[in-house]
Formats: sequence, structure tokens, C-alpha cells
Amino acid sequence: MITDLTGAPGLARHAQGLRARDIEAFRRYWSRMRKAGDVPRRTDIDPRGIAPVLSEAFVAERIAPGLARLRIAGNHLNDLMGMEVRGMPLSSFLRPGDRDRLAECLADLFDRPATLDLDLVAERRMGSAPLTGRLVLMPLRSDLGDISRALGCLVTEGPCGHAPRRFAISRSRVTGIDTGASADPERPAPAPPVTRAPLMGERPYLRLVTQD
Repeated sequence: MITDLTGAPGLARHAQGLRARDIEAFRRYWSRMRKAGDVPRRTDIDPRGIAPVLSEAFVAERIAPGLARLRIAGNHLNDLMGMEVRGMPLSSFLRPGDRDRLAECLADLFDRPATLDLDLVAERRMGSAPLTGRLVLMPLRSDLGDISRALGCLVTEGPCGHAPRRFAISRSRVTGIDTGASADPERPAPAPPVTRAPLMGERPYLRLVTQD
């Protein structure tokens, strides 16, 4: 099912043309990583598979209902904010008035689950030209098997201008995913008990590197 919330149709049509071929390849790669129709795991993602959008790509982690933070991010996202964005909420890229809308979309992404496709526009301001963008997110399972990660990319057209640049959502599409699985992720058969050290954090897996 697709939920379509339309804002400015002209801007939305323009945003849909941004790097359309690269974004479609990005989507196809995520689809190829699905096994038996299920959501891919974070460890299934190889940066070489998303090379065309590597500098715009990121992995986000759900930290609360409707809220996700960036665990790994490409250099383009740093340029948009004028700082290192790793660890920041994804909502930092949006104007305050659009963050509740993003939160609703993120709840769908992790809970249904669903994919997101948002058209964005940053208004003109002194020293900065108008900037349009497209934000695509697709769910991932964590190492524990829960859907609490997302693979995304944020592509823009136009010079970044003076950072930070924050966007309004001009249009959003939420597409539900049929995983063919129950609400609880499938777990392997119990193994013999072992003593484990406390889990201190995930090892970064997706490394985003740009070359001159």
C-alpha cells in the first residue's frame, strides 16, 4: 500500500527526477539483499553495492518511536549540515515544522515495515540558492534480528550554500513491505549456553569513503 501526502506538485515532480537512475539502482540493491522476502540485515549491506550514491548514503538506528539517529553517513550529508552528522538525529535535516511528519513516516518504516520516499525542498535564503532533495529509506534488521536499522540516501540538486540547510517535506510516499514473516523475527534453534561479555555496541560495518 502506498500513502501519498502531496504538498507542492511541481516541486514533487522535479524532486522525483533527481538522480532517478542512481536511486533506482540503490533500491534494486536493497531488494536483492532480501532473503525469502524478508528485510535484509545490516551486515548484508556492502558499500560496493551502492557505489553511485555512496557519498549520500547513511545507516540510521531507531532510538525511540519516530526517532532515528545516524550511525554512519556519507560526506554529502556532512556538507549539508556543515559538520560531522554521525550520531545526530535524522530529523536534524528537516525544519522543525516537518519533524512530526518524518516521525510518522519512521514509525511506519520500522513497525509495518515500509519503505519511505520523501521529496524535499530547502527555501531560498540570503547567500544560498534554492535546494531540492530526495530522501529514500529502507528498513534493515539489526544483528539481533529486530527491524531497528534503516539504509538511506539523501540526494540534492543545487549548491549547498551556507550550511546548515534544512528541508521541508513537499511530498511523501510510504510503501508497505510484505515480509511473509510473523511479527517476531525468526530465531535460530537454541545453542548450548555460553558466557558472553556485555554488548558494548555494534561494530561499524558500512564504511563510506569518497575518493578525489
